[in-house]
Amino acid sequence: MYGISYSNPDVVLLQESGLGVSEAAARTCYDSFSGSENRVIKDLESVLPDDKMLKEINDIKQSSLLDDLAWTYFHHSILEHINLTYLIRGTSRGVLQEHARHRLQAISVRSTRYTMSSLINAFVASMDDKDFFIDKVSGFDMLVVTDKDYVKIEIGAMFDKLLYQKSKNEDFYTLAVAKSSLPLLEDYKDDKQKLYEKLQNGKKKRNVGDAFKHIVTDNWKVDMVVTFNLRSLKNYFSLRNSGAAYFQIQMLAKEMIKATPEKYLDLIIKKGK
Repeated sequence: MYGISYSNPDVVLLQESGLGVSEAAARTCYDSFSGSENRVIKDLESVLPDDKMLKEINDIKQSSLLDDLAWTYFHHSILEHINLTYLIRGTSRGVLQEHARHRLQAISVRSTRYTMSSLINAFVASMDDKDFFIDKVSGFDMLVVTDKDYVKIEIGAMFDKLLYQKSKNEDFYTLAVAKSSLPLLEDYKDDKQKLYEKLQNGKKKRNVGDAFKHIVTDNWKVDMVVTFNLRSLKNYFSLRNSGAAYFQIQMLAKEMIKATPEKYLDLIIKKGK
């Protein structure tokens, strides 16, 4: 894409709520339980569900009423009773910014506040040796861009930002490493690799990203768990699986579609599209 190669995100469906709750909601609106092709939904007309019935409701695979409401009557609020949760690994921080525009979702994201220790340790251990830093960080697989020359440019820019911050802050090392690791800087100042290993094995600086997350670019890899109701997912796929969308979120939307069972796609994506 645009002359630069990128890695695809990985997507797994963690949980699905099934179609049954949504049909039960729709039948409640119309008081039409007896019209269902699903016996357990019919029974809801006269009884409250026990544990066995609840399992049967959540195991329902097909509902003609939901299909009619989705494609004939466009009663999409019923789809809000269906929830899908995805584990996403290896999308980008740029995609995260796009995701935030979708209001109706629950989202939990890998935090830069707590997960930058290895990168900061590589900088501290480099003793201002840019080549050491680039070589070390290149092995972290932390960027969605896979073009090797571009990766070096991105990592080199991170080094330059950190070096500038270090030149402006006499307390740089107290921000970068835990107090118990500070003596290591003197003990292993002549052995960059050994210093890096010692810092990695030592106590991690809490919230290290607070001081350094400004170095992160849109190509920084992000892992997250997101939950959509089916109506919101319909909107998401409509907008993000479109050629007008940011190309990296298109990549993610396509992987999410692959991970979504057909029974849900049948209610939100027109066949043949």
